[in-house]
Amino acid sequence: MRDGAATPKIPGVLQQRTLRSISHAVGVGLHSGQRVELTLRPAPPDTGIVFRRVDLPEPVEIPMEAEFVTDTRLASTVSNGNAKVQTVEHIMSACAGLGIDNLYIDITADEVPILDGSASSFVFLLQSAGIVQQKAPRRFIRVTRPVEVREGEGANLKWARLEPYHGFKLVFEIDFAHRVVSSTGQRVEFDLGRDSYSRDIARARTFGFTKEVEYMRSKGLALGGGMDNAIVVDDTKVLNSGGLRYDDEFVKHKMLDAMGDLYIIGKPLLAAYTAFRSGHALNNKLLRELLAHRDAYEVVTFDRESDAPEGFAEVARAW
Repeated sequence: MRDGAATPKIPGVLQQRTLRSISHAVGVGLHSGQRVELTLRPAPPDTGIVFRRVDLPEPVEIPMEAEFVTDTRLASTVSNGNAKVQTVEHIMSACAGLGIDNLYIDITADEVPILDGSASSFVFLLQSAGIVQQKAPRRFIRVTRPVEVREGEGANLKWARLEPYHGFKLVFEIDFAHRVVSSTGQRVEFDLGRDSYSRDIARARTFGFTKEVEYMRSKGLALGGGMDNAIVVDDTKVLNSGGLRYDDEFVKHKMLDAMGDLYIIGKPLLAAYTAFRSGHALNNKLLRELLAHRDAYEVVTFDRESDAPEGFAEVARAW
């Protein structure tokens, strides 16, 4: 049987998931502006999500594990020492939102294409390929006691926390000293077992401020960015002609990023995540703090779907 083909259902067991077929996209990197091809391929059980740099003389594999995150300054970059892939958080968020356990992501450059600046294009690619169950139990990392990381003080304070929860719930709050952002929703709560990732989170785009964009381009960054793949804000307004997709799109994009950053741990989390002004660096620091304390988590499976958190037994709904 070929990789990713539908397999007989294990009675009662919550099973791993991969793609039924191959899906393909072409785009540009947000920071490099470089053309890149992306191919999503089914993977066998217990593979996890693995990036493959197929543009190199010898293809290099980079599995998604927290310790492989090597740069978090503008996005989450993963590297195994021989090759790197930048801006992995949006496609990882889509995989988390749809419950994809095993996937090969072939890529022809060192940055994931930005596409429309959200995770919605990746959701479309994954759902178009079809999501199938595999004959292996789905493994979760269940948080068993609170873990927290904090940085800064006063107006510079930021923090992120994981706590025990039978499911996966996120609460994110932002605090930007910018009147356009401050005039929108600042806090959002999302429960993966109850809410719709595709509808409520996936369409939230990355955003930038005109002054920052000008500075980054002077440093050779954000070369692929524009109003077709990001929200651009000046001192007084959103410059995109269509405005915002959600009334609280800014904070929803930060939550989208957090879901992708957290899924780099390699397995779905069973936890409640709460964060204030967190970002890629603090999210990865939180994962490393969790993994550093073996008493703070356990790896679990569910022999009966009825024991799994609500909503986790069903394949994610389409749009």
